Amino acid sequence: MTTPMNPAALNAALMRECIDACLTCLKACENCAAACLQEPELQMFRDCIRLDRDCADACDLTARLLLRGSDMHPDACRMCAQACAACAAECERHAHHHEHCRVCAEACRACEAACRKLAA
Repeated sequence: MTTPMNPAALNAALMRECIDACLTCLKACENCAAACLQEPELQMFRDCIRLDRDCADACDLTARLLLRGSDMHPDACRMCAQACAACAAECERHAHHHEHCRVCAEACRACEAACRKLAA
């Protein structure tokens, strides 16, 4: 029989999950932006690059606030989830032809979900 996890341990587990998701998403967004800059149709990727960079910054800030146990983390998580949703939607437009966009969209959706769960 398993014992139920206490609220403090559950919150710590959710925070670790969110930090990991933020760092994974940060890396995917930076990789996607760099790859988009190498695409021959650069103008087509302008919004993708902008959203990749915004999302990467949101993920970085959120991970840092979570790591230091800041009381601002719920607001940061909500902001990060919004940035991830916007970035994922844009990357999904290109995902069928560009692996970097597919990987980024998946990381963004996972981070969005982790941030929304923690902010709730």
